[in-house]
Amino acid sequence: MLGSTHGTLTTDSRRALVIACGEQRPGPAVHDRVADLDVGGRPLHADVPDLTRFFRPASVAVIGASDAEGRPNTGITRQLLDWAGRVGARVHPVHPTRPSVFGLPCAASVAELPEQVDLAVLLVADPLPVVEELADSKVKFAVAFASGFAETGEAGAEAQERLAEAVRRSGLRLLGPNTNLNAFERFREDLSGPAIALITQSGHQGRPVFALQELGIRLSHWAPTGNEADLETADFLSWFAEQPEVGAIACYIEGLKDGRAFLLAADRAARRKVPVVAVKVGRTETGARTAASHTGKLTGADDVADAAMRQYGVIRVDALDELQDTAALLARARPPLAEGVAVCSISGGTGAHVADLATAAGLRLPRLSPAKQAELHQWIPEYLSVANPVDNGGHPVGDRRGRKIIDAILADPDVGVLLCPVTGPFPPLSDRLVQDLVEAAEETDKLVCVVWGSPAGTERAYREVLLGSSRVATFRTVGNCLTAIRAWLDHHRFVAGYRSPFDAAPRTPSPSFRKAEALMQPGKQLSEHAAKQLLRAYGIRVPREQLVTSAAAAVRAAGQVGYPVVMKASGAQIAHKTELGLVKIGLTSASQVRDAYRELTDIARYEGVGLDGVLVCQMVEQGVEMVVGAGHDDLFGPTVTVGLGGVLVEVLRDAAVRVPPFGEDQARAMLGELRGRALLDGVRGRPPADVDALVEVVLRVQRMALELGSHLAELDINPLMVLPRGQGAVALDALVVCR
Repeated sequence: MLGSTHGTLTTDSRRALVIACGEQRPGPAVHDRVADLDVGGRPLHADVPDLTRFFRPASVAVIGASDAEGRPNTGITRQLLDWAGRVGARVHPVHPTRPSVFGLPCAASVAELPEQVDLAVLLVADPLPVVEELADSKVKFAVAFASGFAETGEAGAEAQERLAEAVRRSGLRLLGPNTNLNAFERFREDLSGPAIALITQSGHQGRPVFALQELGIRLSHWAPTGNEADLETADFLSWFAEQPEVGAIACYIEGLKDGRAFLLAADRAARRKVPVVAVKVGRTETGARTAASHTGKLTGADDVADAAMRQYGVIRVDALDELQDTAALLARARPPLAEGVAVCSISGGTGAHVADLATAAGLRLPRLSPAKQAELHQWIPEYLSVANPVDNGGHPVGDRRGRKIIDAILADPDVGVLLCPVTGPFPPLSDRLVQDLVEAAEETDKLVCVVWGSPAGTERAYREVLLGSSRVATFRTVGNCLTAIRAWLDHHRFVAGYRSPFDAAPRTPSPSFRKAEALMQPGKQLSEHAAKQLLRAYGIRVPREQLVTSAAAAVRAAGQVGYPVVMKASGAQIAHKTELGLVKIGLTSASQVRDAYRELTDIARYEGVGLDGVLVCQMVEQGVEMVVGAGHDDLFGPTVTVGLGGVLVEVLRDAAVRVPPFGEDQARAMLGELRGRALLDGVRGRPPADVDALVEVVLRVQRMALELGSHLAELDINPLMVLPRGQGAVALDALVVCR
């Protein structure tokens, strides 16, 4: 964890990360209005609620307040009074039978409140009637703790929808239901530096991050979103990203209410360079896909969520301790001056082990130059390796040589991070070492990380020296340290080149749209012939081919297309032609074409498959078989998938997915995620494939997904034959399922 010096603390889209200590950002953009819509009619900007009066109200009504001993509402009322005193809010208890609560005069109803209040806290079993009362009182915000809503099943979900509708009519903004008191916690006010803002759907899961305050890490806000009948994760993410004191946002997400709103919020964070670190539950969830296309089976719902978060720079971690450590580093560390990591340890074995783990984590450990190694050997015995990792031998860190070693490593221009693992306390060497590291960290703009491996954690070197430093990043495990460093480097690399895809998203349909729209057949699957017409409308190349309805016409078509040819049955609802024997390849003569036509129609008749004809197609052999598809995710909307194609597509399951809109950079990044990426570069003497043409197809399919979103359930181009470089790509088969 990063320590801190102690001093005086002087919804449908949002935002995320800060790096340099004390870096100032522009103030909040209050109520950004929806400026325009994309080609699919979805917002490209979001309305950001001003939550200032939620977290810092001038006046609070506590409805259902109590001071009767033994009642649950009494403890809650007491905590709210304490919180209101800290934020300077006036409290108005509301109870129909009590003249006063904790010495404060009590209003009998909302209508009798002595002033308009900013925040109403509802300590009632059924918040619906109270929300309807609050509408007349012009209350800005309300919090509902009551449970028994969507978390309980269908009846609860219906009750929650009635509550949400009442909130929409009222004009107020509601946190909850099924939330808790985390927003009203006591935050330490003696900590300085950039803070972490916390968003959780389960209050208990935020406790580890909240506890960072005991290690000197400042927390500024906690939003326990509960069931999100109104205010949701995206609302708080957007607003937190606007707050100048917030250095990073940590999230625990069980489910997103609105995927589009979340992406707009993450976009806001990326624009403002605020880091967002999230635990998102659901990695093992399998997407429920029923469409006949291949691409519909290649990615589950969590694959889409993971890709969407990565597109907008949200750093996804798996465990709460990773959330703690990564958010703490991102909130407090300055931007990197270099990406190289140097490992320096008392033990050669420790250094080698950590170096292996760092390399496996994707970090770069540059070999120190001969001149730098010679410099280090002034203080380290010649028989020890100092190439990186640096084995200092132990004894040199116990005297003046230790600081010289540290300074020499930090002076290397290729080193941006110094990582020092201390596997266990070894006084006095470890005490002197951490003191030198802390002092060196105060004098450098580079990142200094220490892994304190002692299971006790009670040692003065750890509790006072390391945690007392606002400049040293201190961790308890090597794994968490490496995860955090990787996230820190990735984040700065991402925001340095970030261009919001929403800025370039298409606002108006392309000339292809009207022609393509006319080809769609609601609720049906198109024939291959019709599907390829759709691809042609969007400029995606298909083979030379003709649709025929007789053997004689097939022979004439083959002569015009050019031998050899492929013949395929074409009809709606034919999903996998190969498995049914409805594809014949490599036909080189009129007699073969004539026989193939009769065989295909006989099989179709036997299988009960309706045909609109038989396709006689140009045979395209040389290339890399890929699959490119579009689908619809229940949470995020249109999706685009690319992967290795052919008959083994579902066996290989080597695919990458993105959520539109995205640009060419993301299309190329998708290819980089494929395990079989090397096939596109040329293997076993094959020429490199036309990657540029493949990227162009991905972008054209994205345009189709955006423009035809309300008509298109699934699109599957498989195989897309990517020809050698400079020769393009050809869609050999296509399946389209209409909504």
